[in-house]
Amino acid sequence: MADTRGNIVDDIIADHREFESIFTEIESGGDPRTQPDLVDHVIAGIVRHAVAEEEYVYPTARSVIPNGDEIAEHEIEEHSEAEETMKAIEKAGTEGSGYDDLVRKLIADIRHHIKDEEEDLLAALRDACPPEQLHELSEKFQRAKSMAPTRPHPLAPDRPPANRILAPGAGLVDRLRDALTGRNA
Repeated sequence: MADTRGNIVDDIIADHREFESIFTEIESGGDPRTQPDLVDHVIAGIVRHAVAEEEYVYPTARSVIPNGDEIAEHEIEEHSEAEETMKAIEKAGTEGSGYDDLVRKLIADIRHHIKDEEEDLLAALRDACPPEQLHELSEKFQRAKSMAPTRPHPLAPDRPPANRILAPGAGLVDRLRDALTGRNA
């Protein structure tokens, strides 16, 4: 009988498909400036997703995949670059010059990251981890996403243990800020 509990690989792929769906919607609208709520929504999702990966998925990859350190470092570097772009989007605002180009850059960068992650990390993780470990990672990933920041924090730590300590606090501040500003993250 198949295991129907959560599986970290499936969770990550589901998030990737959701991001792609939002990217397609943004692109079909033509001008990202006319869709700031969608841009904010996808940024919040990407930030939560990345924080949860950095807290639990990448440390596991380091310990169970032969070239896990190399893969994790590559993925963290891509997250850092995306965070810089997301921060630039936030800073520019829809009226800022370059907003459209920054949103298009973010979409292209995240699509590249998704391809790399699915081909390298996720396939290796599925092969290296028993189903119970994949399930436990799924639970930790979902819990971390629920407490993670919703805005980019490029200077925040991206490796345990510091990220596990600081991310929930930043997440609380971001959610309060979102509520006060009416941002639908």
